[in-house]
Amino acid sequence: MGENIKIGLAQIRSGIDKQKNNAEIIGMIEQAATRKVDILVFPEAAQVSFEAALKDEAEPLEGPFATLIRSYAAKYDMMIVAGMFEPANDGRIRNKLIITGKNTEATYQKVHLYDAFGSRESDLVEAGSDYLVLDTVFGKIGFAICYDLRFAEQFTAMGRKGAKLIIVPASWGDGPGKAGQWDLLVRARAADSEAWLVACDQAWQPPKGTAPLGIGLSSIVDPTGNVRARLASEAELLVFDIDLGNVEAIRARIPIL
Repeated sequence: MGENIKIGLAQIRSGIDKQKNNAEIIGMIEQAATRKVDILVFPEAAQVSFEAALKDEAEPLEGPFATLIRSYAAKYDMMIVAGMFEPANDGRIRNKLIITGKNTEATYQKVHLYDAFGSRESDLVEAGSDYLVLDTVFGKIGFAICYDLRFAEQFTAMGRKGAKLIIVPASWGDGPGKAGQWDLLVRARAADSEAWLVACDQAWQPPKGTAPLGIGLSSIVDPTGNVRARLASEAELLVFDIDLGNVEAIRARIPIL
C-alpha cells in the first residue's frame, strides 16, 4: 500500500458496563467505516475502565471482546487497535492491546506500569518485557500504552527499528498538571522517535480515587513534534490523513536515531 494512511482515533468513554462499552465501540467502528478509515485506534481499557473489578472482567484473547474486535475489523477491512485486560498466570492480569485486521494479528503488553500519583498498577498487572514494532501492509508500526510515554528510550528504540508510525492508546487520569504533561510527552516522544505518533485517550471523566479514567485530548503529532490534530474532552471520532513519506527525509535532516 502507499504511505498515505487515514487514521481514526475513537475517543470513547469506557465504564464498568461491558455491553454499553461494546455499543459505543461498534458505533465508532461503523462511523469510521463510512469515512474509509484504514487504522482505527481505541483507548487503553476500551473493554472496561480502570474503575471496574479488573480481575473479574479480564478475558482471554479468544473471549467475547477480542472476538468482537476481530469480527468488525474483518467486516470493514480495517486495522483496529484496542485496549483490553487478559488474565495472567499468577492471579494478576495483563494490560494489552489487541491489534487485528489488514493481515495483522498481534498483541502488545504494557511494559511500564502506572505506579505513580497514588496508583499501584503493578499490584494487579503483570508487566510486559518487550517493545513491539510490527511489519504491516502500511509499513512498520510501533505500539505503546499510556504510562510508557514517560520512557523516552522505548520510543527511540522503536524509531531505530524503523517504525514510521507509533500508536499509543491511553487512559490518562486527570489531575493538576496532567493535561500539560500529556501535551509535553506526546510531542516529545514523536520527536524522540522521529515518527508520526497517534495517542488515543479515554474521553474525560471526573477523577474517582486513584483510577486513571481519561482526560481526552487525543492527538496526532508529526515526526518533528508538532500537534497536527487534537480532540477536546468529549467522546468523539477524529479522522486524519497521515503521510508517512516525509519520515525518512526528516530522519536524514536530523540524524538522531
